Amino acid sequence: MIDRSKIPNSFAFVVTAGARARQLLAGSTPRVTVGEHKKVTVAQQEVLTRRVEAIEGDGIETIPTDA
Repeated sequence: MIDRSKIPNSFAFVVTAGARARQLLAGSTPRVTVGEHKKVTVAQQEVLTRRVEAIEGDGIETIPTDA
């Protein structure tokens, strides 16, 4: 259960945890102890413990290519 008193901005929490959950589902390494928890719960715990944070920007990541 998530303690809502620790979340100053619920929208930012949901967006950040959702983005992190997608990363975990794609194979990223968890930054907290996983146990038997689902990826979404792990993502929420990572955000609450500040193991991951949102990065402001346009959300587009560019990867340099050798052309």
